[in-house]
Amino acid sequence: MEMKGEHMDINEQGAFAWLDAYQRPRSTSDRATGTIQLEGNFNKSIVDFNWLIQAYGQQDQRQWANDAVIFDAYASIKPTPLATLELGKKVFKWGKGYAWNPVGFIDRVKDPNNPEEAMEGYTGVGLDLIKSYAASPLQTVALTAVALPVWRGVNEDFGAEGNINLASKLYLLYRDIDIDCIFFTGNSRTTRYGVDFSTNLASNFEIHGELAHIPRQKRKVLTTAQTVETQWFAETSYLLGFRYLSKHDITSIIEYYHNDHGYTVEEFERFYDLVAQANDLYARTGDTSLYQRANQVARGAYGQPQSGRNYLYVRVTQKEPFDVLYFTPGCTAIVNLDDESFSLSPEAVYTGLTNWEIKLRFSLLHGSAVSEFGEKINKNKVELRIRYFF
Repeated sequence: MEMKGEHMDINEQGAFAWLDAYQRPRSTSDRATGTIQLEGNFNKSIVDFNWLIQAYGQQDQRQWANDAVIFDAYASIKPTPLATLELGKKVFKWGKGYAWNPVGFIDRVKDPNNPEEAMEGYTGVGLDLIKSYAASPLQTVALTAVALPVWRGVNEDFGAEGNINLASKLYLLYRDIDIDCIFFTGNSRTTRYGVDFSTNLASNFEIHGELAHIPRQKRKVLTTAQTVETQWFAETSYLLGFRYLSKHDITSIIEYYHNDHGYTVEEFERFYDLVAQANDLYARTGDTSLYQRANQVARGAYGQPQSGRNYLYVRVTQKEPFDVLYFTPGCTAIVNLDDESFSLSPEAVYTGLTNWEIKLRFSLLHGSAVSEFGEKINKNKVELRIRYFF
């Protein structure tokens, strides 16, 4: 169970603040959220049934919202140690990256600010086959095959309806190196290929990487004439990172991410210019037509998190510094390397009360007037989260 309170100072001159509240501008925003999450497993002979359900209620200055979502609900059938059949809704967690997963072709996109939080899966049928070898450099081989339907009421947000999509992952454990070769094809999304790896160079030093290639991908771009144009192109995205644990219990995670599907600085500037023109037109005449167009463009892609090209992710945490028991401070930075804007989020977590977790985090967003983080809806945020595990 979780209670979360948030206070944000609005970036009143930012493009997304104008889009959000051009008719009712505000300088601050407060929000309270209550969440309950139930996770369980039932085992009977060769069958495991797993579920993860989340329900929440949320109140801010504008409205009340609530919802209940089944994140996971699937049966796992294991007739032999070499084979497992899975049916239902599941998060597959393909990829080795911590903040991003370019090869996560059948998973939803992570929130890099909260990459370990539960996510909603997709409904499908999967088959796992595994084989181990003794006294061989190739220690384990595993094949995962997944059929993912997209019908009315089933995986509707995955892509075009009326299709059954296929994905496969070949896993190799070779000389203590984890390697995945990934393939996806179907008519809901275009065909794509991926590979990832992770290995420990030392007991406290792990490196990982991902590479995804999509031969034909569609994206919508705002042109210099301020019209939306659909472009088709070949996309190659990749990630490289490492995790290091020092002798003082300091964990450092650093990742570089190139998002070939993202927008360039110039393409972002066209969008911000459209919003500025919309704001000027509305202030002079009350005409909202440009704002309506800008909102459509933002919903298409420009308003998505990390929709730029090149990012750096850094997260540093220390367990019980100065022998302060149950206390873990940390800090996370996400930097857009192209426009040099960033978010910086120091935090503190306390777990000294049995079954309780208390987390306080402050996020500061900084950037120029036409940069990604400089145009976000808020310029800072304070968040207090209290969780009870039962």
